[in-house]
Amino acid sequence: MKILRGRANISAAGSRGRFDMDMRYYNRLAAAWLRGMAERTGSLSFSCEELIRKRLEELSEEEVEEILEEGRRAGVKLYAFKKSHSEMPRVRRVLGFLRSVAFDSLLDVGSGRGVFLFPFLDSFPWTEVTAVDILPRRAEFLRDLSRGGISCLHVSQEDICRRPLPEKSVDVVTLLEVLEHIPDVEQAVKAAVDTARKYVVVTVPSKPDSNPEHIHLLTKQRLTELFQAAGCVRLHFDGVPGHLFMTGTCAAPAEAGPDPAPGTEGGPGR
Repeated sequence: MKILRGRANISAAGSRGRFDMDMRYYNRLAAAWLRGMAERTGSLSFSCEELIRKRLEELSEEEVEEILEEGRRAGVKLYAFKKSHSEMPRVRRVLGFLRSVAFDSLLDVGSGRGVFLFPFLDSFPWTEVTAVDILPRRAEFLRDLSRGGISCLHVSQEDICRRPLPEKSVDVVTLLEVLEHIPDVEQAVKAAVDTARKYVVVTVPSKPDSNPEHIHLLTKQRLTELFQAAGCVRLHFDGVPGHLFMTGTCAAPAEAGPDPAPGTEGGPGR
């Protein structure tokens, strides 16, 4: 990784699209990813050592923008960090549920390109998160984010069926657009329920589609069978456009806390 001595003098009228991106991107997450990738590959040059040495939360907005500017100069695409992902109905539904319950840790299974993970990190910046993905390139992408300063994020290239975490080791497990891809869906569900102390949160496609990687169509009835067999004590279902949303309670009612009110912004309807 190269450090260019002397601070870059970048004005607000600098490169095209510089500040008009602020409201459309998770800038601090993108800056963390660029720092992590630079540390791993040495492919970026930064204007001063402080941009790398400082803790991410200590960086000023101007310093964050300097990091992003270096990435743009190098032709790095930051599409994965667009805030438009948080506007997806299924992502909003999951975040709404999580805002309505108490939890301190979360396992996100199949984090992929961060469609849910990045809005989550933005909304819950101090929550301990473990992100697992079976694909090496996805895990490396997320490790760069952690390496660059997202200290609450822990990343592992794992298959949920192999139980990457001990039983009852996190409060919430999210399985978002994941189960329809997994051949041994029963084993995946059992592993998720066994790992969660409080809740599992699931979204799946609600109708057949042309994606050849979708090997299951998981209906409300089938999800009920799977999660009750795995040990969930309560299930709630709701629909969002094109998807089925489900939450399952994995602990006794007194341990998990009261249910969110059905049909409210925070709580799923039945």
